[in-house]
Amino acid sequence: MVSEEDPVFPAMANAMFLASVWLKVLEKMGYDVERFVGYVNEGLLCCICRDVLEDPLQAPCEHAFCASCIHGWLVHHNSCPEDRQPLDLPVLRPLYRYMKNDLNRLQLHCRNRDCGCEMVCSLESINRHERECEYSRIPCSNSGCSVQVERRNLHSHLAACEHRSHECPNGCGSAILSADDVQHNCVAELRTELELLRSEMICRMEEAKHEMESRLDSQRRHMVQKESLLQNEIDELKSQMSRMMSDLQTLLATERQHRQELEQAELEKRELLELMKGLQKDCRFTRDGSKKAGNSRTLTRLESMKRKPRETLCL
Repeated sequence: MVSEEDPVFPAMANAMFLASVWLKVLEKMGYDVERFVGYVNEGLLCCICRDVLEDPLQAPCEHAFCASCIHGWLVHHNSCPEDRQPLDLPVLRPLYRYMKNDLNRLQLHCRNRDCGCEMVCSLESINRHERECEYSRIPCSNSGCSVQVERRNLHSHLAACEHRSHECPNGCGSAILSADDVQHNCVAELRTELELLRSEMICRMEEAKHEMESRLDSQRRHMVQKESLLQNEIDELKSQMSRMMSDLQTLLATERQHRQELEQAELEKRELLELMKGLQKDCRFTRDGSKKAGNSRTLTRLESMKRKPRETLCL
């Protein structure tokens, strides 16, 4: 008997631990090699379970594994099971494309071969076939029935199943089991169905009411916000109009002042022309003392006209 002090004990314990890990890993191994037609390349076999790769992953050292196999291995190890190189989950990558293509082209038998299926197809399409295979065993669709039958025999089983249901012959439309025929009450069933419909209708009406209230509230908030924006725009337009009216009044006042100045200038121009004509006339027809007196009055008037604009400017 080996004791814990014996140096052989740690090696045996480690071997037993590895064996338990291998058993767990092998429970999730890849495709059985025996299912394949012809030769399978060694590079397409999992380095852990030694079956054909299923959901393959590849390490940097180029060793390939089934996804479930390598995940189970790395729970207790941090190295490649083939060459003991350091290995961790993040560095695992999908299989090289050419290897993936070789893998998908492999031909294999359906897993229901022992039940009579003779289909042989590529690995790429095997899962689709097996989901629809007539020899696959599927559970009965009747509630309470735990029987599993081949897909091709499901129809005949449903016809004879003890848990099958049928429509009430009295016309209430309820589905009843043969064993429940005695206890079936059409009026009670219809009343129950009516109550369910009534409850469902009330729930739908409440949901529609809440949705409508929510929409109305949203539209109301939108209209209030829109009204506020429009009111701000109206106030801004009123302010601009007020400024424009003020500017217009200023311009009109300035125009009136300029018009008055122009009229005054025209008046002074006419008076000046009349005075110039008077001076010329006096110079031609008189050369005595009266001429001097007339000239003196004319010059006095000219001086007053020159001073008048200056006084107007000062004012």
